[in-house]
Amino acid sequence: MNQPYATFRYTPSPDQTRATPARHKVVIIGAGPVGLSLAIDLALRGHAPVLLDDSDRIGEGSRAICFAKKTLEIFDRLGVAGPLVAEGISWKKGKVFQRDALLYTFDLLPEDGHKMPAFINIQQFVVEKALVDRAVEVGGDLRWKNRVSGLEPQNDGVRLMIETPDGEYRLHADHVVACDGARSPARAMLGLDFPGEIFEEQFLIADVKMEGDFPTERWFWFDPPFHPGGSALLHRQPDNIWRIDLQLPATADANIEKQPERVRPRIEAMLKAFSCEVAPGSREENAFTRDSHSDFSLEWVSIYRFRCLRLERFRHGRVIFAGDAAHQVSPFGARGANSGIQDAENLAWKLAAVLDGDSPESLLDTYDLERGEAADENIAHSTRSTDFIAPQSEAERLLRDAALALATNHGFAKRMVNSGRLSMPTAYAESPLSTADLGEWVRGPAPGAPIPDSPFEGAYLSERLGRDFTLLAADEATARLAPPGVAVLVANEAVAERFALAPGSGYLIRPDGHVAARFHHAEKGAIRAALRRARGKAGEAA
Repeated sequence: MNQPYATFRYTPSPDQTRATPARHKVVIIGAGPVGLSLAIDLALRGHAPVLLDDSDRIGEGSRAICFAKKTLEIFDRLGVAGPLVAEGISWKKGKVFQRDALLYTFDLLPEDGHKMPAFINIQQFVVEKALVDRAVEVGGDLRWKNRVSGLEPQNDGVRLMIETPDGEYRLHADHVVACDGARSPARAMLGLDFPGEIFEEQFLIADVKMEGDFPTERWFWFDPPFHPGGSALLHRQPDNIWRIDLQLPATADANIEKQPERVRPRIEAMLKAFSCEVAPGSREENAFTRDSHSDFSLEWVSIYRFRCLRLERFRHGRVIFAGDAAHQVSPFGARGANSGIQDAENLAWKLAAVLDGDSPESLLDTYDLERGEAADENIAHSTRSTDFIAPQSEAERLLRDAALALATNHGFAKRMVNSGRLSMPTAYAESPLSTADLGEWVRGPAPGAPIPDSPFEGAYLSERLGRDFTLLAADEATARLAPPGVAVLVANEAVAERFALAPGSGYLIRPDGHVAARFHHAEKGAIRAALRRARGKAGEAA
C-alpha cells in the first residue's frame, strides 16, 4: 500500500491557548488499536479521554491481520465488530505440513453456539479506521499531530509537554496510558528498560494481491519444497490479498531481501508450487489461476526478527503502559494486537471504577498483575514457537526434526509440533480479585478464566453481560440474591450446560467477561464478599 488508508485533519484544541495547563482525568498516548479501544471503552463508561497521536494517518502496511474471538467479543461490546466480521475473512481451521506432506489439521472452535468466529483476517488499518470512527461517535477527543515530547510523573498525576504544528502546549492528567507501540517514546522518557530476547532468525512478510481460490485456512510449512530449509505461512485476507511469511537466514541482509527483485522470485516459487495442486500431497484442480505465479502485485513487504520483551512493571504511578509499549512477542500466534486489546479491556473497567469512586486506586495494581501474567504466558508460548520454528542449537534442531518425523504417524508427536500456538485469552490463575472455589466443579470456567459464549434468549450470552458485574444465576431464586447494581441473567438450558449450573448455583462475572467467583450454593453474603474482592476492596471494612 503506497497511500495511507485514511488521513485525519489536525485541529487545534482550546487547551493550546489556555493561560494555565488544562487538566484531564485520562490522557492516552497512541491512536493504534489498543489506544483507540481503551478510549472507546472509557467513553462508554462516562470518562471520555484525550487521545494524542503524533501522526495524522493510518495505513502503512497491513501489520496485524488475525483478530481472535475474545478480541471480537470486545469489539462487539464497543460497537465495531459487526462490520469488521462482515468484511473480514472468518476462519477456524488450519493445516501444518512438512515438505509436501500433511502432518495434521486443527479446528480452533469445534463447538457451535458462539456469536463470534474463532478468528477473522482483516488488515489492521481497516480495524483502526473503524475504531477511529467509533471513538469520534462516542465523543472521544482525538488530537492528531500531537506529539508528546515530555512526560513528568507527579504524586497526583502527570505533566505532559506536547508538540503540534502550532507550537508546544502543556497538559496535566490524573492518569496517562501509554499505548505508543514497541518503540514507545513514553517508555524512553521514563528511562525504563525493556528487557527480553531478540532472536537471530529473520522473516519476510509480504502482502500479495492476486486472484486465487485457496481454502480459508491457516497453512504452515516446515521445509517446504518451494522454500527449502525454512518455514512458510499463508493466510487469506479480504480483497484478494494474501499474507505470506517466509523464514530467512539469520545472516540475510534485510535491506536487500525486502527489495522487490528479491521478493518476487520467492513468491513466484511458492505460487508455482500451487499451479498444479490445491494442497500439498494432492493433485486436484489448482488453487490459483495458472498464471498466478507471475500475475501478482506486492502490496507491502517487511522484514522482522522475533522479539520477546516486556517491562518489569506495567504501572508506574499514574503512568500505565499497554500493548506493545508494555510487552512484545513474535507475530506467530497472533498475540500482539490481540493481547494489547485485551490489555485495554482489563484496564478500562478498573480505571473507570477508580474514577467513579467505586474502587480504591490500588485496583490498578491488579492490571499489572493480571496482564503481566498474560504477557508471561504469551512470551512463553511465543518463545517455544520460535525455538521450534527456528531452533537455536543443533540439539534443538534434532529434537524438532524428530518430532516432525514422528508426527506423520503418531498422535503424541503431533502435539509436540509447534507452528505458533494461536492467541487465546489468559485465565488469571493468580488474580487477587478472584474468590477461590468451595468444593469441586466437574466443568465450567474457573475463577479468573474467561467465560465461554452460548446461545441465550435469541441472542448470545457475550452480548447480554452488564457493563459492570453480572450474576449468572441457575434460577430465579438465586437471581434475587444479586447485590444492588449487579446485572442479573438467569441461565437457559444451553448456558446451564456450558457452565455446569445446577439449582441454587451461580457465577459472578466481571465487566471484562472473566469469572470473579462461582457458587454451588449461592448465598447473599458470599456473593457480596466476592463482589468486594473483585472490586479491589477485600481489605476494607464492609
